[in-house]
Amino acid sequence: MTESVERHSFGAEVGRLLDLVVHALYSEREIFLRELVANAADAVDRRRFEALTNPDLSLPDAPRVRVVPDKAARTLTISDNGIGMDKAELAQHLGTIARSGTLAFTRAMAESQASDKPSLIGQFGVGFYSAFMVAERVEVTSRRAGQQEAWAWASEGRGEYTLAPATREEAGTDIVLHMKADAEEFLEPIRLQTIIRKWADHITLPIMVVKDGEEQAANEGTALWRKPKSEITEEAYADFHRHLGHVFDTPWATLHWRAEGTLEFTALLFIPGMKPFTPVEEARESRLRLHVRRMFITDEAALLPPWLRFVTGVVDTEDLPLNVSREMLQATPVLARIRRAVTARVLSELKTRAKDAEAYTPFWENFGATLKEGVWEDAEHRTELAGLLRFRSSAQEGWTSLANYVARMKDGQQEIYFLVGDDAAALAKSPQLEGFRARGLEVLLLSDPIDAFWPERLASFEGKALRSITQGQVDLSEHKVEGEPAPDLAALLPLLREALKEDVAAVEETAQLVDSVAVLAAQAGAPDLQMQRMMRRAGRAFGPDRAVLRLNPRHPLVRRLAAGAEAGEDVTEMAGMLLDLARVQDGDAPRDPAGFARRVAAALADVRSASAESPEP
Repeated sequence: MTESVERHSFGAEVGRLLDLVVHALYSEREIFLRELVANAADAVDRRRFEALTNPDLSLPDAPRVRVVPDKAARTLTISDNGIGMDKAELAQHLGTIARSGTLAFTRAMAESQASDKPSLIGQFGVGFYSAFMVAERVEVTSRRAGQQEAWAWASEGRGEYTLAPATREEAGTDIVLHMKADAEEFLEPIRLQTIIRKWADHITLPIMVVKDGEEQAANEGTALWRKPKSEITEEAYADFHRHLGHVFDTPWATLHWRAEGTLEFTALLFIPGMKPFTPVEEARESRLRLHVRRMFITDEAALLPPWLRFVTGVVDTEDLPLNVSREMLQATPVLARIRRAVTARVLSELKTRAKDAEAYTPFWENFGATLKEGVWEDAEHRTELAGLLRFRSSAQEGWTSLANYVARMKDGQQEIYFLVGDDAAALAKSPQLEGFRARGLEVLLLSDPIDAFWPERLASFEGKALRSITQGQVDLSEHKVEGEPAPDLAALLPLLREALKEDVAAVEETAQLVDSVAVLAAQAGAPDLQMQRMMRRAGRAFGPDRAVLRLNPRHPLVRRLAAGAEAGEDVTEMAGMLLDLARVQDGDAPRDPAGFARRVAAALADVRSASAESPEP
């Protein structure tokens, strides 16, 4: 037998090749088991396919993959009853990476990344060679289906491999890994079962782990997404959704389709019916699972943009090699096309469901804030997303869309007005709305943190500009309201500006108030007030805190101050009071809370004294 052993040299570059595979290609050591199980499952599939035209190659009654750990011998064996390999195929399939050399390997990698073809890693035997991450020696015994001879391939991965005649009772392949001392964790049956459930749970072929002499199933063996929709019940979909996301809800939407043509993949996606226990804001990456021929590859392929990260599910394709690494995925053109197709399909589903306002509301209340992020960061989909947005309004109950707002706009109105704050209920009572309500002008109430940012990027909708009512002076001159003529503030305004020159950028009168005495607004061209507040809270202030103080010229207090200014009275104290009142209305603290409290108390005491001194009617 010894004389019949053939020794073959890998070539001078094998050390560099194996170093690339073992240390650079894969980020998780346990991947080796996924690769070997995938190869075994593929071998069974190939035998099943060839048996369609050659019945002599038919599979045994119970095809399966067996994973057998042996702690005493420190070996791990992966066996299948698939198509097997003859002597030439062993040399070809398990020696290609070495015979191709580092230069050819890296050149092919670069070409595959730069073209529209899948990565060519699989053509170089890289998946098999991941075994050397955990094994100091690998032995392969294989018998080709339809042949009587078996052959053994063996290598320590250092420069050569051997080929020798062997015996195997049936067709198929045994891979024996002689484990490294630091890889003994992979001889624990429960560890092996965990890895298989993670990476190969939905391979339809049974994968059995041998424990204490008994075979135990390690995978579920049902790729639900590969079944026809007509064979799947709603309960089965819901169970899979719960299993996949470790949640307890029923999905709000289930998307199951197969793309065919130049790009082929199957997708089964779920939009949850409730917010996850872990907020989607904690991690801004999509966690859709990427499978290749039912084999789990990664959930870090970013198959959907961050603003759709609440979508869960599986995308399974035939157009990628099984052993493509997560690092290589980012440069694969095929994956980029899958991303575009999956994103378009989810958006299409949302647009269809958004037509039913009542049915759309639960989704919006759960994930609307996340969807708005796309308006801010995704120029390609910004216009589509704008149509999916929903808002509270100053003019009606419930949610409304931008399209509905535009349909209700008054004649001559050219802007979509909105107000941003921390709470929609509080915004509905804001004095900023008074002048708009008096003129029958609707204002959208935005209360998510992202609302301080995205309107700037969208800028307009259906030709109507978006306008924050706290940013600059809104011209309401086309929309008149009845009332007493406003007094002349020519004497008062300069005095207030001088008294508050360290605290505000300007003091001006406004038509946006009806009942309140004063409000604050951002300067023209400056960030919206809510954005300024958010930046201050984050410790990133937008320059000096100098807003514009706007006065209601028809308010009794302003009328009295205007008369006093004309009479030469000192308005310094009241200037500070007006500013603090405006700050409190916006939810901010007065500049000097203790001083503000004293002034309010003194003013109340004066009112009570005046009331007590008034003669009885």
